[in-house]
Amino acid sequence: MLPRAEAMPRRVERPAPGFTLIEVLAALVIVALGMLGVIEAVSQQARNGAYLREKTIAHWIAMNVVTEQRLQPAPPPVADSSDDVEFAGQRWRWSMRDTQTEVQSLRRMDVSVRPADARDDVVLASVTGFYGSAVGPAGGGTIAWNGAGNAAPGQGEDGGDSEEEDGNKNPPVTPPAEGVPPIVNPKNDDDE
Repeated sequence: MLPRAEAMPRRVERPAPGFTLIEVLAALVIVALGMLGVIEAVSQQARNGAYLREKTIAHWIAMNVVTEQRLQPAPPPVADSSDDVEFAGQRWRWSMRDTQTEVQSLRRMDVSVRPADARDDVVLASVTGFYGSAVGPAGGGTIAWNGAGNAAPGQGEDGGDSEEEDGNKNPPVTPPAEGVPPIVNPKNDDDE
């Protein structure tokens, strides 16, 4: 006869339910690497937001400087100028270079803005504007760049209407300077 211990079926030992220590450590490493990527992306977005805010404020300051100069009764002097300004709780430095253009009544203004504590070569925004007087009458007409008289649309050189016998209007012509061909305006549909 078999001993009683052998007659009994063997009990199979099963591993305990759950994760091993190695599996838990591997999962923690994967989650930590993923969280580092998320944190880096969030901090990059915050840096971009701050940079865009500063760039927008610098652009506003440059536009304000150009607008202030354009509202002055006299054109700005042809020179370089700069100043500090407080805006949005921060100190800013703007620099403006005024230059004369080929058109005598027109000045070009190049404005650059940076934070006041930044190096001189750091520029967050640059704006170009112009200061000038009107070079022609409102509504068009030809411009006599050489100082000759202007003719309004639909008028001849003497200021009166110029029509041929067939009823068609001649386009206005600016009297040419010596050796310069005349400038002729194209006919508009509004002239009919």
